[in-house]
Amino acid sequence: MNRPAPTRTDAPEPANVEAPAGAPAEEKRRRPRLASAPTPYLRLLTVTQFAFNIGFYAVLPYLATHLGSGLGMAGWLVGLVLGLRTFSQQGLFVVGGALTDRYGPRPVVLAGCALRITGFGWLAVAGSTATVIAAVLLIGFAAALFSPAVESEAAREAVRHERDTGTPRAHVLALFSAAGQAGAFIGPLLGSLLLLLGGGFRAACLAGAVVFVGVLAGHARLMPRADPVRKRKRERERERGEDRAQAPDTATRTAQRGRSSWRAVFTNRPFLLLCLAYSGYLVSYNQLYLSLPVEVERATGSGAALGWLFALSSLLVVVAQVPLTRFSARRIAPRTALVTGLAVVAAGFAAVPLTPAGPGGLLPGAVLVVLLTLGQMLLVPAARGLVPDLVEDRRLGLATGALSSVSGIAVLAGSAATGALLDAPASVRWAVLAAVPLAGAALAFTLPVGRGGKDQGTRAVAG
Repeated sequence: MNRPAPTRTDAPEPANVEAPAGAPAEEKRRRPRLASAPTPYLRLLTVTQFAFNIGFYAVLPYLATHLGSGLGMAGWLVGLVLGLRTFSQQGLFVVGGALTDRYGPRPVVLAGCALRITGFGWLAVAGSTATVIAAVLLIGFAAALFSPAVESEAAREAVRHERDTGTPRAHVLALFSAAGQAGAFIGPLLGSLLLLLGGGFRAACLAGAVVFVGVLAGHARLMPRADPVRKRKRERERERGEDRAQAPDTATRTAQRGRSSWRAVFTNRPFLLLCLAYSGYLVSYNQLYLSLPVEVERATGSGAALGWLFALSSLLVVVAQVPLTRFSARRIAPRTALVTGLAVVAAGFAAVPLTPAGPGGLLPGAVLVVLLTLGQMLLVPAARGLVPDLVEDRRLGLATGALSSVSGIAVLAGSAATGALLDAPASVRWAVLAAVPLAGAALAFTLPVGRGGKDQGTRAVAG
């Protein structure tokens, strides 16, 4: 999936230092500023997030219907294809983040956009199972490249902007998140419009490709070619005498620390239990692209209304995420929020066969979308907030990426099985789907209660 997850900031909170009595008047005025216009680079990153989600959500909600009804794939195969898409994105976020750290954001973002354009163009004409899988893998891996790059740059620039102007980083990152949700709101409506106009799935794919052509062109022209922070860091290293003669020893020590970090993270039993619990959520969330389209087509005879349900989900997040997260952070422990969120997701699946069809036959699907989205808003911040309580601070980056990657692997393993349920009786299908997040809730109940982060700086890292 390509919903924007909570944005991480890896820099510590800036010190709140008062200006000395003799400081210039303009310096005193600068420090207490609470708002300032974003820099051109921040505006570029915010518009990027908006455009990414428009292009993505103009296509993905309609993929399952296209594969099943248009290409005649069996339900298990449709589930496998969607699982591969999620795995190639979520499962490889660690790769995108590592490449961004190594080469900087510009080449990674440009490569991701180019792969997304190629993937959408290929998917528009793909007619066989092999070509569809190849196109879907390209689309997912493209997001695994550009999403970590753009999100990490947004966090880094928000911190710089805060230090330069006094504008709280949360204000900037909230705009970034809102732009992503606005794109997720408009994208499905664009896809539905193209379907209603008779353009079909191919037109939606080409429209998504055109959006990314614009993003690629904009970044090729506007994105900085060199990161001044990384440049200054390299200069400082040279000044300290860290020349090439020392590189082999440095590389050896880095490799040893890397292996030690991987062992520490993946032998951490509570963290692995958190990954499994979170996987139950992601397997369930993937049903928005698998079971929900089938339910909508069964109820209405068409997938055109699917875009409105996705728009409803995005609108709920835009309106309710901040107040709901604020309430849960103050009133309930992270483990409680995680367990409750998974239980709400399970209730969404259980409610589908029990809800009367209602207007247009869309009421069961709407109930599923509302409850699944509410559960998501509760559990995702809680899961991210538990990570710092389960791993050491210096391994937070690896652990946060691993949380997404392990969940992506679980989706890949579970998607074929849940896809096979499309041919099962409705009562059986929805009962099994409800059992998945319930099992995750049972696992989450064994975790520590959680403090939502060890300190303010850790809370920022955890998102």
